[in-house]
Amino acid sequence: MISTELARALRTAGLRWTPAAGDRFVLDPEQTRLVPDEDRQDVYTVSDMTIEAHEYPTGTILGFNGTTEWALDSVALHEALWLPAEGQLRELLRDGFRSLAADDDGRFTVRARLQEQDRVFTADTAAEAYGEALLALLLLAVAPPS
Repeated sequence: MISTELARALRTAGLRWTPAAGDRFVLDPEQTRLVPDEDRQDVYTVSDMTIEAHEYPTGTILGFNGTTEWALDSVALHEALWLPAEGQLRELLRDGFRSLAADDDGRFTVRARLQEQDRVFTADTAAEAYGEALLALLLLAVAPPS
């Protein structure tokens, strides 16, 4: 699972989330007043049984169906911080993804081709390495041409 810092950087760089079953998220302490303990963040999973995305003209609401966590009824999508899974991050890299390798120290390296440049991203988890590569891709997409 990627860190909340990387998830926030991805969102800031332009990654948008359309909630689907199986997606994981946390309540973003920078966007909501509902987080009871900043030292502990619960990770929620979108599911047809417990947490569903409801679309309204005013925006997407994540409804907590029958759950007891803080007696939440719902939160607005902007209050949730998506934690994309490893496979989702790899898929978002599309054709830029070249390879994933683990080294002897247990770190992971993603090789990607981003705007005609070969790039390498190394992190403690495969998901974090994929996330760093995706962040670089998003930042290149919005950067002014040099």
